[in-house]
Amino acid sequence: MELSKDILFIKSPQDALQEVLNQLNPDKVAILVDENTARHCLPYFKHDQYLIIEIQSGEINKNLRTCEKIWEALTRAGFSRKSLLVNVGGGVIGDMGGFVASTYKRGIRFINYPTTLLAMVDANIGGKLGIDFMGLKNHIGLFNDPERILIFTDFLKTLPPRELRSGFGEVIKHGLIRDEHYWKQTSTSQFPEMEWKSVIQRSVEIKSEVVKEDPRENGLRKILNYGHTLGHAVETWYLNHQKSLLHGEAIAVGMILEAHLSFQLKLLDEKSLEEITGYITSIYEGIAIPPMENLMELMGQDKKNVGNEINFSLLEKIGKCVYDMKVDEKMIAAAIKFYNTLK
Repeated sequence: MELSKDILFIKSPQDALQEVLNQLNPDKVAILVDENTARHCLPYFKHDQYLIIEIQSGEINKNLRTCEKIWEALTRAGFSRKSLLVNVGGGVIGDMGGFVASTYKRGIRFINYPTTLLAMVDANIGGKLGIDFMGLKNHIGLFNDPERILIFTDFLKTLPPRELRSGFGEVIKHGLIRDEHYWKQTSTSQFPEMEWKSVIQRSVEIKSEVVKEDPRENGLRKILNYGHTLGHAVETWYLNHQKSLLHGEAIAVGMILEAHLSFQLKLLDEKSLEEITGYITSIYEGIAIPPMENLMELMGQDKKNVGNEINFSLLEKIGKCVYDMKVDEKMIAAAIKFYNTLK
């Protein structure tokens, strides 16, 4: 099934790779993996034909030090500007692998095999690449698209339940910001027993539609940040304190907090707020919210900000999102208080 000319559902990772190689004709090929995808996903490829670069998994390793290791491996193997990097992994591999490829010798081609639900529905779509820096998520990066995104849904079978749940956070977000019918479908389905191929297809369609209209996030694309202004701050705080919290878990918190901000601004009605919070809390356990001063400091570094103003993307109703919304610290405190009553 073809989602677009560059995003494809595939039946065989190796056959799909060979087809791409026949089209692109690179002089050298490297496959970037972490210890998890090396074990579970690399066997799907004839990997003895390619340079294998293995890095450590996790957001904590998405930094310049790891990039240096990958650049060094490519350099020692004599990779040129006509070479190809194949990223096999989740959001971290896709973000960092794309960033490394786009900066190596001013840019070489790369393709992505997303192996997590998060990467399939969100992280690999839209051309955002980057690494974390000074404890700030995706602080250094650029926009660049892979040559292909090849989706092999059997990779989802390799995921622990927690990773699958993390990716589902972005699925929930897509319905809330853009498609009420999709929200109804997903929120009335039994997680995790879902028809993942159709779920992935609709999420990719939603994100691709938004990105196509606004590729550089000057306007509409900001709606994809719903749940992320506070969610990223929570995620970054946990990362910097070496506590366990996955991206989708943080975004689930952010979506509840920002739904309440939407309610406070009289954009979202109370019934919708209850519907959203009820479903999200049925999937995700509550967490301890970091101190207010830390959240405000981290949100001050948010890439959507203009000057000293923190901009939010908020819900006008289920299925419609507005952006560049201003809120004050008291409203954020009220949203946190509301969240704490749900646990």
